[in-house]
Amino acid sequence: MKLQLNHRLSQSDIHELCALTQGGRNNSLKEQLYQLTLDDDRRVATNALWVFTHFALADNEWLYAKHDQLIDRCLNEKDATKLRLMLNLLLRQPYTEEDIRTDFIDYCLMRLADPKSPYAVRAQCIKLAYEQMKYWPELLNELRQTLEMISCEPLSPGLRSAWRQVMKRIEEYMCQKCQPTH
Repeated sequence: MKLQLNHRLSQSDIHELCALTQGGRNNSLKEQLYQLTLDDDRRVATNALWVFTHFALADNEWLYAKHDQLIDRCLNEKDATKLRLMLNLLLRQPYTEEDIRTDFIDYCLMRLADPKSPYAVRAQCIKLAYEQMKYWPELLNELRQTLEMISCEPLSPGLRSAWRQVMKRIEEYMCQKCQPTH
């Protein structure tokens, strides 16, 4: 598998690797692929992460067990491409009130407000911050304030789209809270 990941991947290469690792019977191959995301060779690690972003939803569930490890890796990752791919994987995971990590919330808030961060990373952090903070009105209010703060700067179309989507969700949530119950 490492040899396959050591060169530029085509769509057919990605589909082949996804097909090879799909299904519960291939969890050991998924683990091999995951270990290659940690490889010292940047191309191998990046390509392995890239393959995971193409997993079908059912196979993506296998990554749920790697949730905390992926977060830990994001907190320390310096490579923007690997970071973007790992954040993408984390966006495909569920977030519940019980499994929230305040260090990751803080990280997302810091990165989304950092004009030096790549636009894609900032957009992903906006969405991830919302997914984690949506259970608590006081945290949502903090997110809204942070988003209002960055709205004055020039935002890329993708970043502006993520900003609008999350602001709309926050407003909908706040309006639901204001509605009288019948």
